[in-house]
Amino acid sequence: MSAYWIAHVLVHDSTAYGRYAALATEAIASHGGEFLARGGRYRVMEGPERPRNVVARFPSLEAAVACYESPAYQAALAHARGAAERELVIVEGVPD
Repeated sequence: MSAYWIAHVLVHDSTAYGRYAALATEAIASHGGEFLARGGRYRVMEGPERPRNVVARFPSLEAAVACYESPAYQAALAHARGAAERELVIVEGVPD
């Protein structure tokens, strides 16, 4: 069953966050992840505004968690710390 990363981000340092994004893209792809939404137009209906919104699909919850915990993603994440305010949730999809 697929799983999804859903991230809401407010970037403060676009240079550092750009380094994160480049490295994170590679880590996500190496765990079977693919982006369904990345930036783009949005409209906040509830909650705090975070102008960068990202949805990535993974083959399973286990793959999504393994990606997050991987050394490659943690190295990428080091660039995002202090460069952005983020919320990230990993959620399992509904059965097909």
